[in-house]
Amino acid sequence: MTQQLQDEFDSSVENAEAWMKAIQERLRINDNTKGPRSALEARLRETEKIRALEPEGSLKMDLILVKADAALHSIGEDKKHEVLSKLKDIKALWEETAIYITHCHSRIEWVWLQWSEYLKVQDEFYTWIHNMRVTLEPDIELQLGLKEKQWQLHHAQVLLNDVLNHSGLLERLLEEADSLCSRIGDPSVDEDVQKKMRMEYEGIRDEAKRRVELLEKITKEHERYSTNVNRFQSWLSDVIERFNCCCTGETTKSSAEDKLKALKEIAKNVRSGGKKWKHLENQCAEVIQNTSPLGAERMKDELEELRKALEKLSLLTSEEEERLLKIQQLQSAYESQARQLEANIQELRKNLQRLENDLDPGEEEKTEDEFVTLWRKCNATRTALAAEEPKVERLKTQLKELLRFPQDMHLHTESVVSAIQQYQSVRGKISKMSTDTESQLRRLFQNPLQHFEQWKPTVQMLLATPEPDLAHIEAALAESSQFKEKLMTLQLKKDLLNDVFGEEKAKSFLQEVAEASKEREILHKSLLQSKSKLQNLISQHKDFDAGFAPLQKKLSAIKAKLDLEKEPRPDLLGKKTQLQRLQMIQDELTELVIQMEEVEKLVQSNTAHRHEMNQFSSDLQALRRSLEIMIQQSEDQVQKHWVYNDKLSDLQQWITVTMEKIESCQSAEGEQNTEGRAADLERWLADFPDKEIHLHLVEAHGQLVMENSSPEETAHVQKELDQLRESWRTLKGMATGLLKKWQFNRPVADKKLALVDNRWMSGPAFHHLDVDPNHKQEKTGEGQNARSRSKLIRDFEEWLQGENSKLTEILAMTSSSTEEIKAHQNELEKLQSRVPGGQHLFEDLLHLHPVIGNSEELEDLRYRWMLYKSKLKESMSSLSPGSLEKPDRFKKQGAAFGLVTGGAGCSEDPVKSLRTLPRLLGSHPPPARLGQSGASAITI
Repeated sequence: MTQQLQDEFDSSVENAEAWMKAIQERLRINDNTKGPRSALEARLRETEKIRALEPEGSLKMDLILVKADAALHSIGEDKKHEVLSKLKDIKALWEETAIYITHCHSRIEWVWLQWSEYLKVQDEFYTWIHNMRVTLEPDIELQLGLKEKQWQLHHAQVLLNDVLNHSGLLERLLEEADSLCSRIGDPSVDEDVQKKMRMEYEGIRDEAKRRVELLEKITKEHERYSTNVNRFQSWLSDVIERFNCCCTGETTKSSAEDKLKALKEIAKNVRSGGKKWKHLENQCAEVIQNTSPLGAERMKDELEELRKALEKLSLLTSEEEERLLKIQQLQSAYESQARQLEANIQELRKNLQRLENDLDPGEEEKTEDEFVTLWRKCNATRTALAAEEPKVERLKTQLKELLRFPQDMHLHTESVVSAIQQYQSVRGKISKMSTDTESQLRRLFQNPLQHFEQWKPTVQMLLATPEPDLAHIEAALAESSQFKEKLMTLQLKKDLLNDVFGEEKAKSFLQEVAEASKEREILHKSLLQSKSKLQNLISQHKDFDAGFAPLQKKLSAIKAKLDLEKEPRPDLLGKKTQLQRLQMIQDELTELVIQMEEVEKLVQSNTAHRHEMNQFSSDLQALRRSLEIMIQQSEDQVQKHWVYNDKLSDLQQWITVTMEKIESCQSAEGEQNTEGRAADLERWLADFPDKEIHLHLVEAHGQLVMENSSPEETAHVQKELDQLRESWRTLKGMATGLLKKWQFNRPVADKKLALVDNRWMSGPAFHHLDVDPNHKQEKTGEGQNARSRSKLIRDFEEWLQGENSKLTEILAMTSSSTEEIKAHQNELEKLQSRVPGGQHLFEDLLHLHPVIGNSEELEDLRYRWMLYKSKLKESMSSLSPGSLEKPDRFKKQGAAFGLVTGGAGCSEDPVKSLRTLPRLLGSHPPPARLGQSGASAITI
């Protein structure tokens, strides 16, 4: 078995070696690029076939590897080296054969592709040679004009550039031909073929250059002619424009002379233009030889038009010269009179300017003497200006005489008008300056009086100051001396004042000056006295002991006054008086602080005095804090007492009015107005729940007042509260009796009245009244299930708690604009719209009242519901525009009641808050700012 595997391996190696040598022999035969294109193509096909056999060689190598692997596993170690050696040799031979296949095919294929690309480019080159030869063979065509000749030249230059650009292609073709010739040795790419290709290209290039040079010569010749024609036309247009300028515009004597000179120059230019035209005619004949017949005809017509225009210009120039000579003669007479008019105008303007310059006030500030000088000068100038008026009239006469001439009188008219306007302007300026100067003089004369009137209140305030500054006193004395000098100067200018003001006004003015002098003397004496007092005071403050002793004495007096005010007062008037006295003590303490600061300035360098002042300052600050606490407590007591009186008075008045109305209903006989009295009774009974809450609030405020009052005032308040409770019980009895009487006399009562009866009797003050027996029976049948009744109460409590939370959130928001207030009102209206539904739920609970009993839970729920409705009602009214402007005292009062309806310090249970109101208000001083919820509780 081992020998067989080795034989198979040797056999596969021999077969592969023979196959590889045969392939190499075929490659050697075909590995040649010389010869014609057909032979090269045959070799390329043969190498492609050999390359297709390469996978077969790979299979043979794979077979050898398999056989070698099998043999190596079966033979001994001494023969493995021989197998491996053969395997290595065959692998090397296969690699050599594979590389030879690739290289041989690549060389032949590359030469084939290079030759094919060369032939393709060569065909394109010969095609281009043929096309260019066809384009350049025809003769040059004659063109119509310069533009066409330029286009023709441009086309020829494009062709030449194309020819020159193909030189690079030619060089690459020749290089490729040399390369192919060295590889294939074919006659189609030898040197003769290359020389022929180069000669054909150079012939095309020379012909293109010759054509471009000829066309450039023709085009430049036509361009020179066209440029000369344009220059001649421009020259002719310029001459015509100059001629037109001479013919237009106003013709005066001086302008006529200028125009004659210009016309002579124009005539000279026209004569030289004839020579230029002759030169153009000769040049045109040369250009026509290289121009088409139609273009030549156009050039001749153009020259003929230029000739006619030149002749017409020459004729018009002669005619214009004759016209200007006639105009010159008319100008002389006109100019003589015009010069005289201008001389008179200049003389008038010179005089006016002199008068105006003399009155120049200047920009700098003037003194009183300068204003007087200027005022007198204005009066003198006004007289001199009146003498110039006849000259103005003479100018008008001369202007009328010049109007007989045909010349334009616009400038002379403007000069005369301007001179007249200058005269009027100077006259107006002199008048205004005189008036202004007179006004300035009056103001200067009146300024000392005005300044004195402004200074006088300042000095009076300074003298009224308890401790004025010495520097201010001395400054006021200096100003007083200045005013004295100014007022005396005015009294010495009587004559000047008469001229400026007039005799009557000057007399009145001098009287005012005399009165001001007297007032100044009085103030000056007072200032001197104040200065003397201040100097004495300063000398006194230098002695510290003399200044410190009064401070200690005054502090002891204030402490004694404060100790007297610690006892409680018997009534509201006494409390207000006590508060006023405390505030007066506070003012005294403030004044003492100021005096202490003045004394402190004297002890900056004295350590002993500084220690005394520090101790005094500490005592003063302690007394000040104690006083502030007492003032705060007194303000709180006055506020609480005032609120109690206000609420007590409101409730007493309501009870009295309601009693009178009920008595009137009881005394009324007959049934004529039963419906009206029922409506009145319904309205009165509807107020009872709210007023009962009001009663509890009054009692709570009474407790607060009694806590901070004297025994006499406490007894008095307790007596008022007892009387109020007795009045309430009397009113309640009257209302109960009237209600029972009406129900007994009218078995079928009005539905509204029955509903009010039911609601009123279910209130906190009337829960002992029975409901209708039939209604009681009906509700008892519906409420047999105790668990269902408890659920109704819980549902209503949850609903009420949610509504109250929403209301509290709305009231907690700050309203800084009208839009925010409207938004809060909308939210409150939504809550109000849900009140009827809540009322129905609550009435269902009240119908179950006989079965449920007078439980504490139902009583608390009833109080919460009434408080919520009242709170919502007052909250809506508190957001109205009028409610935003309440006085501060009502804000403080309202903040104190915020505890009832969810303000600061309020418990979650409104009933418990109401019961503990006296204790809460006593331990929590009212805030200084009105809360949203507190505002709603004030009106309850």
